[in-house]
Amino acid sequence: MIEGLASFQNVFKIPELKRRVLITAGLLIAYRLGAHVPTPGIDGHALARVFDQAQNTLLGMVDLFSGGNLRRLSIFALGIMPYISASIILQLLTVVIPALERLAKEGEAGRKKITQYTRYGTIVLSVVQSLGIAYGLESMRPEGVAIVPNPGWGFRLLTMVTLTAGTALIMWIGEQISEKGVGNGISLIIFAGIAVRLPSAIAASYTLISNRELSLFTFLIIVGAMVLVTAAVVLMQEGQRKIPVQYAKRVVGRRVYGGQSTHIPLRINTAGVIPVIFASSLILFPATLTRFVPHPWMQAVSDALSPGRLTYTLLYMGLIVFFTYFYTAIVFNPIDLADNMKKYGGFIPGVRPGKKTAEYIDRTLTRITLPGALFLALISVLPDLLIRWFNVPFYFGGTSLLIVVGVALDTVRQMESHLLMRNYEGFLKRSRTRSGVFSRT
Repeated sequence: MIEGLASFQNVFKIPELKRRVLITAGLLIAYRLGAHVPTPGIDGHALARVFDQAQNTLLGMVDLFSGGNLRRLSIFALGIMPYISASIILQLLTVVIPALERLAKEGEAGRKKITQYTRYGTIVLSVVQSLGIAYGLESMRPEGVAIVPNPGWGFRLLTMVTLTAGTALIMWIGEQISEKGVGNGISLIIFAGIAVRLPSAIAASYTLISNRELSLFTFLIIVGAMVLVTAAVVLMQEGQRKIPVQYAKRVVGRRVYGGQSTHIPLRINTAGVIPVIFASSLILFPATLTRFVPHPWMQAVSDALSPGRLTYTLLYMGLIVFFTYFYTAIVFNPIDLADNMKKYGGFIPGVRPGKKTAEYIDRTLTRITLPGALFLALISVLPDLLIRWFNVPFYFGGTSLLIVVGVALDTVRQMESHLLMRNYEGFLKRSRTRSGVFSRT
């Protein structure tokens, strides 16, 4: 505990890291302040009653990822999901369309171009989703009270402009955090939206216990399960397979280079929490659209994709496994790694340099990614199923727990790298063993 406090104090001894932390905190505070600015033309009390009845449904899941903004229909009601959906679409198209594939290989210039396309896609998706939300709100009348007192194209256009501008502002905040702050901005925005609901969840649980609607024993079982799941998430996020690497000796002038041994740390879960975020976004987007189409078979699709249904669970787990492999293939290139090793005289004992090394690394990564992908899929649905069996309205399920723990670990790891570069002790133990030449940043 004392060592952790000392490491935290070291953050403010480094001017650059201190500035990054303060920028991140300031932008997240601005995001949370904007979450309380409502969209005009809405009866907030009637809308709150709708979400009180939809805690364990699709709307409750969407509200979770928007950080409670959809419940209030604030200017940030769409959250960051349109940006994530646009990113998924662009990354999938990069594999299919040769022009985008060439852009992706052009380095920084190509990446900026793809980022610009992602922004355009975000705006398009935001317009479509905000129009769907406007139509849906006009048709909702909980207990005979209209959510929209004055429906019509005036309200629809105002909602489209407001929500689209809010999403664009969130996108800008996320990019500024990634560029000038600490951690991944998009992930931190989702993290902030989930973590901010923890105090209200604790208060709600206390109320249920006080009213004897929830036994203290059941609550302690749920808390214990959360602790065990959190420990398992940390263990899998930090787990890695070390491939030994030997460097041959080279004589340059009067100096001898190489000859040392090191390793390539292949993480069991190279993709982190990105597959969970991608899968959640992809499965919520079509379900959200079908909610606003008054057709029986479209409503059947929406019901089948609602949380708790077998169709939803199987599809959700399948998407997580798919995106784990997909994102790992994007961020980790065994061919480039093998070429760099060969260039500097490195080789894996018993494996020929070049193509054979790339195949060996790819085969090893494919094998260790499978348990990581299955773990992500199981943890994402198992706590939610347990909570449903206990019939407890507790929001902190597997998906949100994975995101909170994973984002927290990645952010701490980035802060730790700044500390270690300046010879300060990091937050995590054995940090120096992880900061190898081939570790992924």
